[in-house]
Amino acid sequence: MSDADKFLYVDRNIVNNPLAQADWASKKLVWVPSERLGFEAGSLKEEHGDEVMVELADSGKKVRVNKDDVQKMNPPKFSKVEDMAELTCLNEASVLHNLKERYYSGLIYTYSGLFCVVINPYKNLPIYSEEIIEMYKGKKRHEMPPHIYAITDTAYRSMMQDREDQSILCTGESGAGKTENTKKVIQYLAHVASSHKTKKDQGELEKQLLQANPILEAFGNAKTVKNDNSSRFGKFIRINFDVNGYIVGANIETYLLEKSRAIRQAKDERTFHVFYYMLTGAGDKLRSELCLEGYNNYRFLSNGNVTIPGQQDKDIFNDTLEAMRIMGFPEDEQIGLLRVISSVLQLGNMTFKKERHNDQASMPDNTAAQKVSHLMGMNVTDFTRAILSPRIKVGRDYVQKAQTQEQAEFAVEALAKATYERMFRWLVMRINKALDKTKRQGASFIGILDIAGFEIFDLNSFEQLCINYTNEKLQQLFNHTMFILEQEEYQREGIEWSFIDFGLDLQPCIDLIEKPASPPGILALLDEECWFPKATDKSFVEKVLSEQGTHPKFFKPKKLKDEADFSIIHYAGKVDYKADEWLMKNMDPLNDNVATLLNQSTDRFVSELWKDVDHIVGLDKVAGMSELPGAFKTRKGMFRTVGQLYKEQLSKLMATLRNTNPNFVRCIIPNHEKKAGKLDPHLVLDQLRCNGVLEGIRICRQGFPNRIVFQEFRQRYEILTPNAIPKGFMDGKQACLLMIKALELDPNLFRIGQSKVFFRAGVLAHLEEERDMKITDVIISFQAWCRGYVARKAFAKRQQQLTAMRVIQRNCAAYLKLRNWQWWRLFTKVKPLLQVSRQEEEIQAKDDELKKVKEKQQMAEVQLQELEVKQQQLNAEKMALQEQLQAEMDLCAEADEMRNRLVAKKQELEEILHDLEARVEEEEERANQLIVEKKKMQQNISDLENQLDEEEAARQKLQLEKVTMEAKMKKTEEDIMVLDDQNNKLVKEKKLLEERVSEFTTNLAEEEEKSKSLQKLKNKHEAMITDLEERLRREEKGRQELEKNRRKLEGDSTELHDQIAELQAQIAELRAQLAKKEEELQQALARIEEEAAQKNLAQKKIRELEAQLSELQEDLDLERAARVKAEKQRRDLGEELEALKTELEDTLDSTAAQQELRTKREAEVTHLKKTLEDEAKVHEVQVAEMRQKHSQAFDELNEQLEQAKRNKVSMEKAKQALESERNELQIELQTLMQGKGDSEHRRKKAEAQVQELAVKHSESEKQRSELADKVAKLQAELDNVSGLLTEVEGKSIKASKDCSAVESQLQDVQELLQEETRQKLSASSRLRQLEDEQNNLKEQLEEEEEAKRNVEKQLLAAQSQLTEMKKKMEQEAGCLENAEEGKKRLQRDLESTNQRLEERCAAFDKLDKTKTRLQQELDDLLVDQDHLRQIVSNLEKKQKKFDQMLAEEKSISARFAEERDRAEAEAREKETRALALTRELETISDMKDELDRANKLLRAEMEDLVSSKDDVGKNVHELEKSKRSMEQQLEEMRTQLEELEDELQATEDAKLRLEVNMQAMKAQYERDLQGRDEMGEEKKKQLVKQVREMEMELEDERKQRSVAVAARKKLELDLKELEAAIDMANKNRDEALKQLKKLQAQMKDLLRELEDTRMSREEILAQAKENEKKVKSMEADMIQMQEELAAAERMKRQAQQERDELQDEINSQASKNALIAEEKRKLESRIAQLEEELEEEQCNTELVNDRLKKALLQTDQINVELTAERSTAQRLEGARSQLERQNKELKLKLQEMESTVKSKYKASIAALEAKIAQLEEQLDIETRERQQASKLVRRTEKKLKEVVLQVDDERRNAEQYKDQSEKLNSRMKQLKRQLEEAEEEAQRANANRRKLQRELEDATESADAMNREVNTLKSKLRRGDLPFTMRRIVSRAGVESDDESETKSETSEPKPE
Repeated sequence: MSDADKFLYVDRNIVNNPLAQADWASKKLVWVPSERLGFEAGSLKEEHGDEVMVELADSGKKVRVNKDDVQKMNPPKFSKVEDMAELTCLNEASVLHNLKERYYSGLIYTYSGLFCVVINPYKNLPIYSEEIIEMYKGKKRHEMPPHIYAITDTAYRSMMQDREDQSILCTGESGAGKTENTKKVIQYLAHVASSHKTKKDQGELEKQLLQANPILEAFGNAKTVKNDNSSRFGKFIRINFDVNGYIVGANIETYLLEKSRAIRQAKDERTFHVFYYMLTGAGDKLRSELCLEGYNNYRFLSNGNVTIPGQQDKDIFNDTLEAMRIMGFPEDEQIGLLRVISSVLQLGNMTFKKERHNDQASMPDNTAAQKVSHLMGMNVTDFTRAILSPRIKVGRDYVQKAQTQEQAEFAVEALAKATYERMFRWLVMRINKALDKTKRQGASFIGILDIAGFEIFDLNSFEQLCINYTNEKLQQLFNHTMFILEQEEYQREGIEWSFIDFGLDLQPCIDLIEKPASPPGILALLDEECWFPKATDKSFVEKVLSEQGTHPKFFKPKKLKDEADFSIIHYAGKVDYKADEWLMKNMDPLNDNVATLLNQSTDRFVSELWKDVDHIVGLDKVAGMSELPGAFKTRKGMFRTVGQLYKEQLSKLMATLRNTNPNFVRCIIPNHEKKAGKLDPHLVLDQLRCNGVLEGIRICRQGFPNRIVFQEFRQRYEILTPNAIPKGFMDGKQACLLMIKALELDPNLFRIGQSKVFFRAGVLAHLEEERDMKITDVIISFQAWCRGYVARKAFAKRQQQLTAMRVIQRNCAAYLKLRNWQWWRLFTKVKPLLQVSRQEEEIQAKDDELKKVKEKQQMAEVQLQELEVKQQQLNAEKMALQEQLQAEMDLCAEADEMRNRLVAKKQELEEILHDLEARVEEEEERANQLIVEKKKMQQNISDLENQLDEEEAARQKLQLEKVTMEAKMKKTEEDIMVLDDQNNKLVKEKKLLEERVSEFTTNLAEEEEKSKSLQKLKNKHEAMITDLEERLRREEKGRQELEKNRRKLEGDSTELHDQIAELQAQIAELRAQLAKKEEELQQALARIEEEAAQKNLAQKKIRELEAQLSELQEDLDLERAARVKAEKQRRDLGEELEALKTELEDTLDSTAAQQELRTKREAEVTHLKKTLEDEAKVHEVQVAEMRQKHSQAFDELNEQLEQAKRNKVSMEKAKQALESERNELQIELQTLMQGKGDSEHRRKKAEAQVQELAVKHSESEKQRSELADKVAKLQAELDNVSGLLTEVEGKSIKASKDCSAVESQLQDVQELLQEETRQKLSASSRLRQLEDEQNNLKEQLEEEEEAKRNVEKQLLAAQSQLTEMKKKMEQEAGCLENAEEGKKRLQRDLESTNQRLEERCAAFDKLDKTKTRLQQELDDLLVDQDHLRQIVSNLEKKQKKFDQMLAEEKSISARFAEERDRAEAEAREKETRALALTRELETISDMKDELDRANKLLRAEMEDLVSSKDDVGKNVHELEKSKRSMEQQLEEMRTQLEELEDELQATEDAKLRLEVNMQAMKAQYERDLQGRDEMGEEKKKQLVKQVREMEMELEDERKQRSVAVAARKKLELDLKELEAAIDMANKNRDEALKQLKKLQAQMKDLLRELEDTRMSREEILAQAKENEKKVKSMEADMIQMQEELAAAERMKRQAQQERDELQDEINSQASKNALIAEEKRKLESRIAQLEEELEEEQCNTELVNDRLKKALLQTDQINVELTAERSTAQRLEGARSQLERQNKELKLKLQEMESTVKSKYKASIAALEAKIAQLEEQLDIETRERQQASKLVRRTEKKLKEVVLQVDDERRNAEQYKDQSEKLNSRMKQLKRQLEEAEEEAQRANANRRKLQRELEDATESADAMNREVNTLKSKLRRGDLPFTMRRIVSRAGVESDDESETKSETSEPKPE
């Protein structure tokens, strides 16, 4: 093998190692999950349920593993297989193992179905040379080992042959080798598809195609942690070919460039290569031209100079420039590119600082800006102004907005990213232009897609979403193409398979990302959020959660808030996404001021890059998201997001890929250390999952992944079926069919095609195991035989040696003895002489012997021949017996299988039955629950309707009052709002018109694009329609079945629909009411919008103030500039002074005159200095003053702004408070009006009632005094009686438990039911009584709880009132006298309420005690009730079970009786038919006899006529007539005879049919009998079980009887105790009477309280009237305050106008600072006064509002108290009525109690005696029932015996029939097999078959005999010679036919089977 072959071909000697095969077969090797290695090999040792014991192959350690975690291992035959789809065990472990083995062997390429999996070797392999290219050129894929060249060649050849466009999709992680494989594809195509080398242009094109890659790598690749040359963009290279297959041109499209890498990089990573190439490779001239610096001077190079080992940046820079030259880039374009790269680096060096007093950014050093503007061809000042204070459009005007430091830095980074991206796009466009030079037309193309694979990080961003979305689409394409290829393969092979389009599995996830509407996907929602002004990432996430929260592929992760925002379940797994800065990334905003500068650049290259400035998202849009309301919607049509653009790009790419034939390459990174020969299993598994390789294998497993050719299958697995295929030639398909039939494979596990056998995953492994076992068995037996043969041979040899040694020893001993004996010497000398005389005798003897031997030989030959013949016969018989044995074995196996299947089916059916029963019970329970819930819902609905009616009435009143109030408010607000509304309307209309214009333009452009895309889509859809039509047909079939089911379900659902319709009607009414409320809401929203307009006005004012501030800042700047000038002048003067000094010093030595002059000049100088210093001081003082003034002015303005903001906030709060107060007042007014009306009505009623009550009161007091005594007595008696009752009930519970024990033991007996029904009735009656008592107690409880709640409410209200009033009183202590009076009143009220509260609390405590006591009683009663219910339910269940058993028994017996009756009826009908037919035959025979007689008579007459010759002449005519008539009669007779014969035949046929039917019926009856036998046996077993159970129960009853006797004794003892208790009860009765008296006293107290409450109610009514008057006065005050408020607002506006005018004056007269400052101070003081006045007014308004609130609260409190008093009055009236009822009830109870107390002794004794009697009766009944049960048992035993005898008889018959049927079945099967096999096997028939044939022959002979007899009968009939004994013959024929039918039934019995 050559060096290249080692890395391509597998060494098959290692793979086909028999030792490995044996090891695999013997050890049962499997894969076990491992944390370290992913999966480890191990051998199965033991199985324990769901767990398995596995011994690991490497360590020998034993591990317990779950059965589901264990994965099967492939046989060694499949080791290092080239296509993993051929693996018989397709699982993760096998795939990983195969890849690992191949990788360690140096084989980096492996096929997996459609995929070619490539693992990065991290070293150079010698498999990419031109020799290898030539080796793969023109070869088919399966002829050569896996390689990227094989994939490329198949794509190229299929393009040439099919004229179909091809695509090669390379995906994988960074560092997996995508780019390298893409290069290899281009290299192969450039070599294979290049035209003649002599032509210069074409050679240049291939060169350019290869040179395009280094340019793209320089500008688009970078060093990452994983990869030194990682592509940071996706690309689709389209290589065009002409008709002859030569390269015509190429085109490159790029996706998702990682432009953020240009500005920052992670640790140990580099930015794009070109930056480093330029900085190292540029010469001095170029460095100065490009303003280049050192690596560490650039901020955008985060890690400085990071070098790549083994790479020289300088050399590659020159190579890149050379590649550009080859591509045809002129030098100015090259320098332009480099200038842009340098400018991007310089942009990073621009630094910004924050100013002291504000957030505005400034640029302290603008050197970097100068360099950028020099490189880009811009003006520096314009550039700095554009970044620091860009112009932003506000409405129609442009405003300069100062940027903060963060905004400026963001703008610079965005500019750098956008510049690099635009340059990269231009570069790709330029390369495409260079590659599309040729004029030849491209016929087809091969596209190479190099794009990043699936990415799952800890937290994923917008970029990962785009990449994963792309991979989802690509995986869907793969699934779809795989589905199509599988479909074609199965159709080609003619295999039936339900096709599943696995591409649809990924559609939900794709819809979640890309769906445009209903519900919108994530990208659509992101685009939508980008349009909203105040949208944030958080609002986007909330919208996504609300829209897509229920999507199956989407859910919110349950982590902390700072983790992921949402998760998507992709095909590769769950991915968490963090939505930080998604809106910014999607909009990708830029500083449009800078963009316009770049567009107008003097550098042509830069201006060309920025020519499409109109499509930019400006920074003003991003700023406007929070501040400017109108700036965001300016250029709606031109704004296109990154998501939209990428979606369009991807849709175009997918459209091109769908129109091509795809080839898939999946690149895998083996480890992160970049080491050769190392493979991390977990890393590879993750990538296989992400790349879709495992997804592809999953799809493979759904079908039949293992395919094997017929010849190979037969050759390999014929050893498993030795006798299945007969000798001689046989077609491969038939042979495989016979083999598979012999293997007894499940038909679901295989399919047989035209040329191959298809198997499911794992079947071949099973066959391999069986084959290995078979081979091992054969070899073991062969080895044993060989060893035996060798051992026997050696043994025989040893035996011969032993005998020989003995003979030799014996002879040697004899010779030693004889050698010295003389006679022996003589004998030895004489012996030869003696033989001479005997020669003739010896010859004769020899001849005789010869003859004998010849005779013997002849005899032996004859015997041999005879024996050979016998042997042949015996062999034939042996073969026949073997075949018979095999057939019997097969039959046995089939029977066993059938039995096992039936048992399994039986178990399954039983399980289904149990499940169904459980479901039925659950459904019944659910139905009951639903009915209860329905009732509750109906009650709730009725309650809601009532509430709604009340609310509607209230709402209508509110609406009326609201309308009146709104009218008043509108009048006050109309004057202010009219102008603003008009203004806003005009502005809105203008904006709408502008938006419409922009929308129309965008729509036009979109419509044009859509028309183009629709034409493309049309072609695709036509192809799709055909597929969809086929699917439609399938779906229609499915739909028909569904419609059948639907019809069934519709019947069930009609009732539910009716119920739903009723509920829907109710819901509709509720919705209508809701809609009304929503209208009200909308009106409220309209008001809010109006308020928003006012807010906008306030914001405008704030902006104006900000503009004034900016102007003041400009003034400050001017003053600073003046100061700078003054300082410059000062410096100049100083310089002049120094010059003068030097001149003076030079002229010192001159004349005295000069000295004088010098002194004068010095004096002048000193004077000038003084003046200068004075001026400087003055100037400094002025500057300081100006600074102070300006700072004061600035501070004042800031304070004014802050005050304005505070005022605004306070105004808004006041406004909100006023609105809320207004609403509350409206509501309170309404409630007051209602209350007033109600109170008047009630007052009138109350007055009438008071008069009536006064009358009644006098009567009731008399009655009360009488009743109170009785009530107290009754209460005491009640308490005593209830105590006694509880004791008695406790004892009764014990007794009832004993009874229940006795009753539970008498469950399954029928005749107990009467007694149980009596108990049930008594229990139900007691239950009702208990329920009534319970209901009464519940009512009392509820009333008490209501009272408690009311008290609690009053308490809470009082407490809240207390707290509120305290606060108010503290505030208004010194202000208002009226408030103090109100406070005193309230304090009085509070004291009274506190007293009432204390009284109520005491009452509440009493009620609580009574409640607890009643609750205990209730609980006891409930326990008793539950116990009784349980007893009743148990009894009912047992009764139902018994009834069911009886009903089943009856139904079975009835069914059997019906079947027997049917059979008998059918037999009778057939007998009657037979009799009728025989009768008809008899009548026909009689008719025939009569006709024969008539015929004879006529013949006689004819003879007489012939004899009478005399009359011949006369009677000739008459004779002729008679002859004719006779002939006619004869013809008629013949026709009748024929008809009769036909009828006979018909009757015979009918008889035969009847016989056949009878036989079939017999067979069916026998089967039914067998079934009944089995059923009988089962019933017998059940009856035996029941009998045993009955016996057990009888024993239990005996025991319980003894227990009952003991209980009786206990009851007698209890009787005595009860008598003692009755005595105690009499005593307690007296105490109860005393308590009654106490209760009467309490009643009196209650009545007094009633009178007090009436008095307090009258006082409250008076207070209410006073409060109404106060409310009216407060309303008048409120109106006055509103007017004052309006006046204050006007004053405020005037003050604001004055302030604005004054500020304008200040700005205009900036030069007169001193005067203006004084005026300004005055004005400011005035403004401050005005503001103070305003604040005072606001305080006043707030005080007024507080007063209003207090007044309203007081009214509320009064209303609450009113309502509370009304409710208490109503409650007291209710209580009074209840007390009256209770009095009446107590009277009745007293009378009853008196009567009962008198008759209690007698009644209790009588009841106990009755109970004892009942128990005795029950015992008697039980004994009778036991006797009857024993009688029943005896009867059932007799019946059982009879049934058993019948069953035995029927079983015998059945066994006979079974034996016969089994014999017949076996014979029939043997006959079938003999027919299928050759004619030779037909001669070797079994003895059983011969018997059958004989029986058949006998039957046929008897049938022939019958036919002969019938024929004779027919002939006799025709002749007319039928004798009178026909009936007997017919009857005999009938008997014979019956016999014949019996024989036929014997032969035809196997037919039903």
